[in-house]
Order: sequence, then C-alpha cells, then structure tokens
Amino acid sequence: MKTAPSKNVLFLVVDSLMSHAIDQGIKEGRLPALSFLIQHGQYHKELVSSFPTMSITIDSTLLTGTYTDRHRVPGLIWYDRDEGRVINYGTGFREIIRDGINRTLQDLVSHLNQKHLNPETPTLYEELARLGIRSGSINGMVYRGNTDHELRFPIWLAGLTSLPRKLKVKGPDFLAYGAFSSPLKGLPDSIINDLGFSDKYPLAVTRFLVKENRLPAFLYVYFSDMDKPIHKKGPSYMGGLYKFDRELQSLLDSFGSWEQALEKVTWIICGDSGQTATLPPEKDPVIPLHKLLKGYQRLQPGKKTTPDTELVLCVNARMAYIYALKPTVRIPDLVTDLKEEPRIDLLSWREEEWIHVLHVGRNKQLKYRPGKTWTDPYNQNWEIQGEMEALGITADPRGKRLAFGEYPDPLSRLAGAHFSHSGRFLVVTAGPGYELVADHSPTHQGGGGHGSLHQTDSLVPLIITGTNLRPNHSRMVDLKAFLINLLTEHTSPGQ
Repeated sequence: MKTAPSKNVLFLVVDSLMSHAIDQGIKEGRLPALSFLIQHGQYHKELVSSFPTMSITIDSTLLTGTYTDRHRVPGLIWYDRDEGRVINYGTGFREIIRDGINRTLQDLVSHLNQKHLNPETPTLYEELARLGIRSGSINGMVYRGNTDHELRFPIWLAGLTSLPRKLKVKGPDFLAYGAFSSPLKGLPDSIINDLGFSDKYPLAVTRFLVKENRLPAFLYVYFSDMDKPIHKKGPSYMGGLYKFDRELQSLLDSFGSWEQALEKVTWIICGDSGQTATLPPEKDPVIPLHKLLKGYQRLQPGKKTTPDTELVLCVNARMAYIYALKPTVRIPDLVTDLKEEPRIDLLSWREEEWIHVLHVGRNKQLKYRPGKTWTDPYNQNWEIQGEMEALGITADPRGKRLAFGEYPDPLSRLAGAHFSHSGRFLVVTAGPGYELVADHSPTHQGGGGHGSLHQTDSLVPLIITGTNLRPNHSRMVDLKAFLINLLTEHTSPGQ
C-alpha cells in the first residue's frame, strides 16, 4: 500500500533569498506573508549552502543530500576530462553562443539529470518513490526520479538546434519544467511566453494544484525572478523580495485562508545562495584570469582542446576552476602566478588525499584531509597541518574541537569540489567585492555575485512552518534526510 504524510509538504526554493533582506522587510512591515509564516514556525537565518554557491550545484546537494564529491555536478561550468570539453549549463549569453546552443540546451535539459548527476547517488524523488510517496517538481533544474516523462522543445527553439523535438526523461510523479513540460491544461498561454521560467509559471501551476486538490505529498517549487535584479543592483535591492511576498500571499490565498494553508500544508521556504555586493567599475572589481595567465595556451570558448592546450578556465562568478591539461603545467606555478593578485581570496589545490589552501590576503597556508585529530561542529573529523587562519578556523587544543567563522563548513565543502570530478585543477575564489572573469564571462559590476566559499555567498534563510521537526544541522546537505523524516514520521494510506 502506498503511503502519504498526514500533511503535504510544499518546498519553495527562492533564488538569492537572503536573511538580512527578510529582516529589513519585516521591520518595515512590507512582508506580510513571510512574517505570517515566521511567526507561526521556525526561522533559521544561517543555513549553509553548497560549494560552489551556484544554483545547479546547490540543487544537486539539496536533492541528493550530498556535497559535490558524491553528486558529481561540480558547478555551473566545468571541464569534463573524459569528453574533452567544457560543460556549461548557461553562465551567460555570449558564452552560450560561443559554446553552441545545442550543447548548452542538451547539457542543461538532458545530460545534467540523466548523465552528469551521479546515478549511484539517489535523489529525494527516487527515495520517495521507493517509499511509495508521491512527489513533484516545478521548474527544478535537478528533477531525476523514477517516472517516465517527455520534454518537448518549442517549435521555434527546436528550429535553432539539431536536437530532437521530444526527449524522454525520468522525473518525479509530477513534472512541470517551463515550456518544456507543462502538463496542466487550462492555464493561460501567457505564463510560458518566457519559456515558463519566470515566477508567474510556478505560481500559476502551484495555485492550480492547490485549488484542484492535486498537490502531491511533496512538491518542490523554484522561484527565480529575484536573482537577476540583485545581480544587477546589488544585495541591498528589495524590490524582488517585495514581489515574491506578493506571490506568496497569492499562494496562501489559494487555500481559502492563511490559517487553512497552515492546517493543510507544511511550508518550507529557503534561499539557495547569498549574494556579495560587487564594487562599482571605478573600483576595479573584475579579476581577469585570462590576462593573469596570458602566458599559457588556453582553451577558447566553443573550441576543442588540442595537444597544445595547456589551461581551461571555467568561471563560476566568484569562484573558478583552472584546469592544467599538460603535465608541463605545474599547479604550484599557477599558484605563484596568481598569489600576487590581492583581490583573490583563496587558492586551493589537491595533492593525492591532501587539500591545500592559501589565503592570499593573510599569506596563511594549511593542508588537510579526513582524519581523527580534530572534530568540527558537524562531527566530521580531520587532520590539519599548517595555519588554521587560512580558513578562519579557531581550535580548542584541549577538546580537539574546531569552530568555523567567515567560511561556513569549509573543510567538507571545499573537499567536495576537489573530489567532484577528475583532472588536475586549481580552485580560485574572489575576495568580498570582487568577481572573476575569463574571456567572455558575464560581470556584475556595481551589483551582486556569488559562487565563493565566503559566508556572504554561503548563508541563506530557512523557514519551516507546520512542524516542530528540524534538520540535524543547519546545512543544505542535511535537508534531504530532514524531508524524508518529515514525510515518513506520520503516514497514512494515500495515492
């Protein structure tokens, strides 16, 4: 017999939702819906995100309960050594055009879920299917499940590519993915005029499911509109948050009353990453990796590697992977080339099981690996050599306990990136106020950016209303286990 929780769980992920903005909006009386949910539930202001702090990697962590070493999606853009090419899920228009729209669409719509996401690491949707609990996803980029679905490319878009019009995929029981999978009839066509990836589409679909009493036991809904204006105007911009609260009010209204919404559904709302304010152009906020490493033969966007290619640069906004393809290119030499750039924050590389970290500004260095010497706040055990100030770590020598500061959960998050895929590479992060670029990477001068290990990129809010349960730790990587526990604690016969 299939089971269903006594209450449905509605999980809303809001791109670039930040605690400081919520606090300010509540103080000003501008966020009635969020205020209502917080007053009736839990408000965790410092949920630790994944690394790099990019939506693709974060979604993969949230829905697998693992960091990048196990889910194997290293970033929004990365280099696949086995295929000898760059994987780009959509970093910027100019890069997409140069890499090829075929590649980008195929990687994002198909390969991400069906190939790149580690098949040996089960997703939340797969776990819930095994338990007989129905689930759904609206606009989630990571959606792999057990149920067969068909994605359809709009005619005009299919005409720009050589990809087939229809694509078979595996997802949760209910899958809505913008214009590619819009399974409900009777909704206005206008909600997918932008391919269905603005907030009006997930809002309309969720409201429809509520009103028709068709909510699955668990529904993941992704709201993206807040991200772009904050990238452009900076993390102090509040307009996107006010708009989201109005959308949330509309969703609460669809239950008949806000009180009924709490009776019928457990609400969970969280951000995916924070954003760090980027300095204006006159402050020189852009760190041009392609110019700092101009002495090497670099792979150009849209080109294939050759025997002469020495480096591949994959920039994830405030974080980058720098791949050394030829044995003659030594990682220590790249560190030497870059450590004189004061706008860089961290340089990190791996030598067998040891991970090295250099804090450029402090000129402090350490190396670490899993071990038994030190225990961190999440009961993870490490061996560390060198200067712990490199990662802002403080240590209690008597209790052998570690405490983290400006870099949340840095040891496991950074290790995850280093063991996420094969190759010799250097991890680079930018200091607060700065961002990395390479050739045609997008920039956000005077706006906001994320991607790095720093707390301003890494800490997001989590609101839970309708249950007293909470995650074991306030980390994105712990949410999958929390959700399964929530959905199985009280179950009843269901469809």
